[in-house]
Amino acid sequence: MLWGQHPDGSFGNHPYSKWTGAHWRLVSLVELCIPPGEPRAMAALENVLGWVAGPGRWKGRPPVNGRFRRCASQEGNALAVACRLGASNDQRVALIAERLAMWQWPDGGWNCDRKPDATHSSVNETLAPVWGLVEHHRATGEPRSKEAADRAAEFFLRHRVFLSERTGRPLHPSVVQFHYPLYWHVDALQTLLILGRAGRLDDERCADALDLVEQKRLADGKWAARAPYWGLVGQRRSLVDVVDWGRSGPNEMVTLNALRVLAGAGRLGGRARSPLAASRA
Repeated sequence: MLWGQHPDGSFGNHPYSKWTGAHWRLVSLVELCIPPGEPRAMAALENVLGWVAGPGRWKGRPPVNGRFRRCASQEGNALAVACRLGASNDQRVALIAERLAMWQWPDGGWNCDRKPDATHSSVNETLAPVWGLVEHHRATGEPRSKEAADRAAEFFLRHRVFLSERTGRPLHPSVVQFHYPLYWHVDALQTLLILGRAGRLDDERCADALDLVEQKRLADGKWAARAPYWGLVGQRRSLVDVVDWGRSGPNEMVTLNALRVLAGAGRLGGRARSPLAASRA
């Protein structure tokens, strides 16, 4: 993940280059528990903050019909990574958190759709900001970050984590398959993971998604990854990652995250009866 780093902290490309830029590498490194303050990670973070909080990045894009149309997953991931690495006191980090709170839509999420009639937030643009704002509140105690994170978590809970409010069916076929890395995408497992970090797994509206995680457990106790968003190292195509995360079959990171979620929900030692299940009985 750190091979080929340049003296300026970059990896010879734009921080957001899919999937080899510093932005994406840092998200995975943080998930792999790289220590806060690790010098190479901090150099990469400087490269990311120079881009995502750089002068002029947020200028010239006024609200459309009263809503800021921003790809807030970029700021959300950067905010989470910075806080995990111990840089929460950086003024640029505080500014990112302030901007996310300012850009939040009335329904609790974010969206980059610039069409004036777009009024519903995007799940893909909302999940990373939840994570970032949770990490910022944990690191700094900033109440505005907690308030924004709680509103965004409620957005997912209204969708019962992965279901359409309108139809009650999965938002997209991909959300019921589990993946790693997610990058800016969403699936039911990743959403539960972030809701767990926000302290919301005890909400009865998580029950259907938790049931799905249990149902997808393989006979050997592991979970499989499906439909990766990345190409294998060495392939001549776009969206090639720098490491092989496992394309199909049992997957270490998906299994780890499933175990984290079930443990957080009190289901790891055997399924606990959820309030939703009790109401159905």
